[in-house]
Amino acid sequence: MMESTEQLAANSSQLPTHPDEKAMVPPSNIIPDGVSSPIKHPLDPLNADEMNLTTRLLATSESFQSYMRIINIILNEPTDKEYVRNYKPNDLLERSVTAVVRDPKGRTTYEFVVDLIKKTVENCTEFKGVQPSLTFDEMIEADITLRSSEAMLAALAKRNIKIEDVVFYPFSSGYRDERDSPAKRRIFRPYAAVRKSEADNYYAHHIDGLVITVDLDSFTVEVEDHQVIPLPPKSGNYDPEGIKAPDNVPYFPDGVRKDLKPFVITQPEGPSFQVNDNVISWQKWRFRVGFNVREALTINMIEYFDQNRWRPILYRAAISEMWVPYGDTSAGHSYKNAFDVGEAGMGLLTNSLVLGCDCLGEIRYLDAILNNNRGQALLVKNAICIHEEDTGILWKHSEFVYQRSQCRRARRLVVSCIITVGNYEYGLFWYFMLDGTIQFEAKLTGIIAPGAIENGKTPLSGGLVAEGVYGPHHQHFFNMRLDWMLDGVKNSLVEVNCETMPLGPDNPAGNGWIAKETVLKTVGEARRLHDATKGRFWKIINPQVKNHVNQPVAYKLTASGPACYPLCDINSTQGGRSALTRYHLWGTQYHPDELYAAGRFPNQCKGDEDGVAIYSEKHKNDSLVECDLVTWYTFGVNHVVRPEDWPVMPVETVGFRLQPCGFFAGSAAMDVPPSIPKCHQGACAKH
Repeated sequence: MMESTEQLAANSSQLPTHPDEKAMVPPSNIIPDGVSSPIKHPLDPLNADEMNLTTRLLATSESFQSYMRIINIILNEPTDKEYVRNYKPNDLLERSVTAVVRDPKGRTTYEFVVDLIKKTVENCTEFKGVQPSLTFDEMIEADITLRSSEAMLAALAKRNIKIEDVVFYPFSSGYRDERDSPAKRRIFRPYAAVRKSEADNYYAHHIDGLVITVDLDSFTVEVEDHQVIPLPPKSGNYDPEGIKAPDNVPYFPDGVRKDLKPFVITQPEGPSFQVNDNVISWQKWRFRVGFNVREALTINMIEYFDQNRWRPILYRAAISEMWVPYGDTSAGHSYKNAFDVGEAGMGLLTNSLVLGCDCLGEIRYLDAILNNNRGQALLVKNAICIHEEDTGILWKHSEFVYQRSQCRRARRLVVSCIITVGNYEYGLFWYFMLDGTIQFEAKLTGIIAPGAIENGKTPLSGGLVAEGVYGPHHQHFFNMRLDWMLDGVKNSLVEVNCETMPLGPDNPAGNGWIAKETVLKTVGEARRLHDATKGRFWKIINPQVKNHVNQPVAYKLTASGPACYPLCDINSTQGGRSALTRYHLWGTQYHPDELYAAGRFPNQCKGDEDGVAIYSEKHKNDSLVECDLVTWYTFGVNHVVRPEDWPVMPVETVGFRLQPCGFFAGSAAMDVPPSIPKCHQGACAKH
């Protein structure tokens, strides 16, 4: 999924306001050379000077031509983890990038490796038969092409729709058959809708029955016209004025509520966290925040101060891929499934956050630097939000005999960003807790990708939300790549199943059960599914480091909600692209070129070329005992569309927790001080 041309113009500041204008980048959003802060650490995100230097160096390569599109420029993080963890300011700095470039004339793709210290292009590799992620410039040129396409105009005329009333909103092509092979052509399949006014929610007026295919190298258009379906008549506006219109769904004649009182969060002494460049410290936690065009927010070098030292837990954590398959079987929707990381690029679609709306409280922000398709450095202001939240009770006990009580309030540090991928918004939220727990939560909101249906009919795989409008049922899968460093890089993976004990001498009353631990010894063994009947979870352990009860230190990985399984036929073309979802947990050894669960170039792929399933099979006999361990955790949600999801769905959450499981000597939260607000001191004094 990608954004409509209007959204792209607003969010990227590099698109025209009218489809007939030439694509351009407003100077206010481009960052010139010489204004960037210096790089201080090998994991610092690329700054504007480095982005611009990369582009200048690319221009010196014989393999690069000025008409080529620079898809993304991404930092090559050092592979020596000890070098990174122990880096000192006077150490030799390693900085190199990989730039993915599309050649539309040659219909091929290149990867350039550029050394930013030596200021040289080190390598150029051609990748034939692959398609990198879609670009803003291509979307704009495609929009212009569609507005003059005879096939497109004929399909609209058949429906009595004027081209000037149409909005084309981009969507990746999926893979239907061999004609979509990335070796043959570079395509995407936009959808069309009617916008009845400037403020109108055009998703409410979807033009259904069409499959539009645009070749993004030749800019030719194919239109398959399967069925003429009436245009949905009702509005679906969601602004304060729009919801008062009688033809709107939903209709609120009095507008917004008037009785919701202000809710103000203040910290008079300031927040308890510190931000030093890209390093965040809070309550014994310390970690680095990263950001790139493809993955957006990354968290590096997560450490906890315990036993008078900084103890490493995770080396790197990031969403490696998102997959959104749709279950609608109609011709206009059956091909719909999108890899949002590899086909769109989440960093490119990151919002500039607004205080009081996206974030509430005592907020600190970090900006992000991205590249446009000409390789210019662009600023995304306030891309990452950092703040604290009170989350209720951390721990409490009331002693009946002695009539005394102890209670502590829970607080968490929140690091987040919000991505707009076309119709959907995804909030990526990392939580760090006072008891040593780490939690990730994806917050799903935005607008369903709609379909139109004749009034009086019911969709086979979808939910009606308004007259003539339905939302196709679909799924959202996320894969989180977790590169472990739990008290070092000699980690193992353990599965825990809760099992009933057989009746016998050890269980005479029949009430016994155990938590059975099994070490997953090889990569091939580490392909696992959730099992709710056994309360299954997984532990990451370091057998070389023992805790106070002489057991290996460990963290456990648990789901925050029900497990999600792919529902498409495994033998379908969509099923071929489902590989990363076939297991909830994959375990591999660290390999620096294995970063993305759907592979480096998932756009238009069949699904059997690259990715975690390929890595797992390739290394299936490799040992996972005391190794440099990487876990790939897939989690998701089935979105069975309901009327209340229209026109903008309330947030739905999905995620996981990483909890200490023998990592500490007892509860890490025992030293959290009591919190007694001044207005309650008298009432709490007896406690």
